[in-house]
Amino acid sequence: MQRILWGRATSSNVMKALWALEELGLPYERRDVGGKFGQTDTPAYRAMNPTGLVPTLQEGDFTLWESNAICRYLCHAHAPHSPLWPQDPQARARIDRWMDAQQTVLNRPMGVVFWGLVRTPPEKRDAATIAQGIADTAKAYALIGEELTKHPYVAGDRLTLADIPWGVHVHRWFTMAFDRPDVPGLRAWYDRLLERPAYRAHVARPLE
Repeated sequence: MQRILWGRATSSNVMKALWALEELGLPYERRDVGGKFGQTDTPAYRAMNPTGLVPTLQEGDFTLWESNAICRYLCHAHAPHSPLWPQDPQARARIDRWMDAQQTVLNRPMGVVFWGLVRTPPEKRDAATIAQGIADTAKAYALIGEELTKHPYVAGDRLTLADIPWGVHVHRWFTMAFDRPDVPGLRAWYDRLLERPAYRAHVARPLE
């Protein structure tokens, strides 16, 4: 079965799926769409993903969009005994809540900071908006920082899917040029992620 991941490598959401695929050792082909590559508004792509966003996973006639859903599906369908997403219902629920919290708590303020500092020319930046985004992002990271003072990863003693949605953004957090509020446990966790080959290859890349 051919497995294709549609999406540009610079997208944080595509990074989630790439990281999961690599951690699970699943073969795949990635195809560039979105951003400067375009093609997400074509009828063919919209037939797979009506949102016109990335990533989209394609396995034969089956297609799936939404990055967190893709990560869960890969574990459930192809690695049901992987510690990335344990079968125990309570362990899985603890992971799921952190995955969802990235989208509801972290995504918006982190997007403000990233777009403000990386994708906006200096002369067009809104310093007050960026400063508020940094403060709000630090509050979001403090949520997992509290957990990271208790154990080495977000949901416990080993890497799980809970780390992936937050981990793709923490590289940007520590790479962008600004004064970061200290969040206990966060830097040590980031350093642990950097020890993983899949993280270094697909997440810890130059910002663009």
